[in-house]
Amino acid sequence: MIRKAEFVISNSNPGNCPKPDRAEIAFIGRSNVGKSSLINMLTNKKGLAKTSQTPGKTQLINHFLINDQWYLVDLPGYGFAKVNVKVKEGWENMIKTYLTKRENLCGVFILIDSRLEPQKIDLEFLLWCGVNGVPAALIFTKADKLSKTKTEQNVRKFLKKTEEIFEEAPDYFVTSAENQMGKDEVNAFLEELVREYENGAAE
Repeated sequence: MIRKAEFVISNSNPGNCPKPDRAEIAFIGRSNVGKSSLINMLTNKKGLAKTSQTPGKTQLINHFLINDQWYLVDLPGYGFAKVNVKVKEGWENMIKTYLTKRENLCGVFILIDSRLEPQKIDLEFLLWCGVNGVPAALIFTKADKLSKTKTEQNVRKFLKKTEEIFEEAPDYFVTSAENQMGKDEVNAFLEELVREYENGAAE
């Protein structure tokens, strides 16, 4: 259960992140997937992560300290964003360096828009995580926007695609920031990841 969430630091250099002395879980997704809204829902803090109508608003690695115990990290989106190619390449390198070099990273949630058919860019990013040993789980967002049946169809299609890439589908959650759907399940999973990390660190 997230009782306390406070902003710690934003930066564009993975080397300047806080000391890797506690569990860290990152959230990433295509621009405009509803990442900030989801983080605000999970932490019960409306303005914690900045929401925007402009895709690509998150351009930095943002660290939040949760329950004085672990870090939640809001990463820049991938894909569509109105920035020049050079800036975009810089972001991508920053994200990849962070995901592969951050030793206390114990989980990455890849956010997927449940309203859409499977998107190549999401599948490619998931594959990149798999190849690079980045521990990823999926969160399908905006589940209140379509009928339950249509949402389930899109989720199933995406999971089927992931099974073609990997032997089995990753852990996944279906959520809505509007009506708090999936909140308890995601929070329980976050706690489990933190607990596993702390048990491992204690050994």
